[in-house]
Amino acid sequence: MLEIKDICFKRNNKIILDHITLQLHDDKFYVITGPNGSGKSTLAKIIMGLEQPDSGTILLNGQDITRKSVDERAKMGLAFAFQQPVRFKGITVLDLLSYASNEKLDRQKACAILTKVGLCAKEYVDREVNASLSGGELKRIEIATVLARKPSVAIFDEPEAGIDLWSFQNLTNVFAKLQQENKITTLVISHQERILNIADNIILLEKGQIKKMGSKEDVLPNILRKAKCCAKGSDKDE
Repeated sequence: MLEIKDICFKRNNKIILDHITLQLHDDKFYVITGPNGSGKSTLAKIIMGLEQPDSGTILLNGQDITRKSVDERAKMGLAFAFQQPVRFKGITVLDLLSYASNEKLDRQKACAILTKVGLCAKEYVDREVNASLSGGELKRIEIATVLARKPSVAIFDEPEAGIDLWSFQNLTNVFAKLQQENKITTLVISHQERILNIADNIILLEKGQIKKMGSKEDVLPNILRKAKCCAKGSDKDE
């Protein structure tokens, strides 16, 4: 279980996260959503250790990881997929998956992982992870590295960003299978209704605070109603 206790974070004297407390249980799919600037991605980075909170505590299975490094958290079972994936010139997809899994993967195992994220494995396994790949291809390869790690906690920061519709539809299937096949905590930062629809629980952030948290059935209808009202208001302004 991942526990986030009273996390606060400021940047340039602006409050980004204001006393955030959450319990994220094993074998559950969580989506954090909310307006731009509400602190979603910052919270994800703090959980992974990419940012340090000003105060508060993060526990993984009862162990305090608040001041542990990214590498230490990765070894303990946390994995993170960035909103904008990193390119690695000179490193092949097979190499990257092997590094992620901490073992020398053969081509068959690597291809099986790539297939799960909707890539034609034979076309990608030997390609370099560089500028020749599109944003959508890089995003799917990065998600494949998360799968290769077999983490206990998988964090995805807006995984739908920069990918085409077919890839996005396949992405939701990847997340569903991830939950079926692995007893892990999955945390996704997203605005997309299709991803919200496969969540066990939704956490709504606004202005750095938890506005609402609960089951998909409890939270999603309110989010959709609010979105429709905002859309109607925008139409009137036009």
